[in-house]
Amino acid sequence: MQTRDSNIIPYRHEGDFYFSYGVKAFQGKRFEKAEKWFQKALELKPNNPLYLSQLSVLYTEIGQYHRANDLLQQVVDHHGHAYPDCFYLLANNYAHLGLFYEAKKFGHKYLELQENGDFRDEVVRLLDMLDQLSAEEYEEDDFDIDEMDEIMIHQETAFYHLEHEEWEEALEILEEMMTLYPEYFSAKHEYAYALFRKGDQQEAITLEEAWFEQDPTNLHSRLNLVYFYFESGKNREFEELLPSLYNVYPTYEPQKLKLAITFARVKEYEQALWRFQQVNQYEVSNYLSYYYWYATVLAAHDLMDKSIQIWKQGLEKHPSLQSFS
Repeated sequence: MQTRDSNIIPYRHEGDFYFSYGVKAFQGKRFEKAEKWFQKALELKPNNPLYLSQLSVLYTEIGQYHRANDLLQQVVDHHGHAYPDCFYLLANNYAHLGLFYEAKKFGHKYLELQENGDFRDEVVRLLDMLDQLSAEEYEEDDFDIDEMDEIMIHQETAFYHLEHEEWEEALEILEEMMTLYPEYFSAKHEYAYALFRKGDQQEAITLEEAWFEQDPTNLHSRLNLVYFYFESGKNREFEELLPSLYNVYPTYEPQKLKLAITFARVKEYEQALWRFQQVNQYEVSNYLSYYYWYATVLAAHDLMDKSIQIWKQGLEKHPSLQSFS
């Protein structure tokens, strides 16, 4: 005798079912849920270009640009040039990472494939911005692709040590970068900052003042010196240089964050609060310093509920934030 249960046909959801729930969660900015739904969809269709691309957009939204690029590269590897929008997304992510050579390469690839594509105007604006930033950071012809990969590895390692206040380790990596890639100017400013935090304040000030004299328009020099002068009690120099930051409005999220943190460090809390409010949280979520200093500034304004909220968010992402100073 056949039982009722034996007539039940097992039903397995297709990937589109999970994907649709992921899209709804993403549109509601419930990113953790959206990620889970997209991952479920990809379990059923691992190479689906739509699923991979949408998950990459989610990772871009929360500032996880490398993970986003890994997914987009899968689309390119499996589908070739059939999905040219991936090249626009890759260009955008590499620009956020500060890897301008790679960003330009993928931007030009998009225009090559889609001269009049949906993202043409965005790519043209991005390339124009990259041309301006490249002049400040380094010339694109100075590095080949292999060197850019090496710079990325060094950059990420130094970033980790700086964010975790491991000054000796950061200095070692940054010194190596300065030797290997002397045209990668950001490394020397991060070196001066790490040197100052380690305790070699006068040496750091001397280095940064020399670089500032060579290029008085450099924002990184200004941020460092304002902080250095404040901490070392050089009040006259501090008061002369501080106003030059008031009318600075970076477009690059990490630079917006550096500016906000500098205002916080020197107790310019009104400016700091306004600047933090201009920063896209999801694009800087990998910075411990974002959560520490934003919570500090909010507390200084007696916005305690919001301060506690930001602090808790930071601890969830970065448990080591508890010992951050």
